[in-house]
Amino acid sequence: MLTEFGKTLRKMRIDCGEIIKNMADKLGCTASYLSAVETGKRSIPDGWVDKIVSLYSLDCDTEEKLRTAAMAEVTTLKIDINNLFGNKRETAILFAREFSDVDDSTAEKIRELLNKSKGD
Repeated sequence: MLTEFGKTLRKMRIDCGEIIKNMADKLGCTASYLSAVETGKRSIPDGWVDKIVSLYSLDCDTEEKLRTAAMAEVTTLKIDINNLFGNKRETAILFAREFSDVDDSTAEKIRELLNKSKGD
């Protein structure tokens, strides 16, 4: 069964008149691997969304749909703290340990704070 990301990607690909083999070639993978990503049997590789947006010059609406669908499929998250020191490192570790206990209101406040810090 297609994932939401897979549905969005497939529709985009079809709208562009492209077969799965051609898209796979552009993404540097096999058609079967791309199919596995579309169906959720494989995770979305890092950088794919940005690469797809760039390769296909997606409009803002399609880009947002693709990014939202990709984010919905994230089940694990890896944070590289090798180059973090002091407060940043401690905060990242505490965040990872405690996040499952954070209520929705606090999570929303954290999200808003992070969005403000990056200029959104």
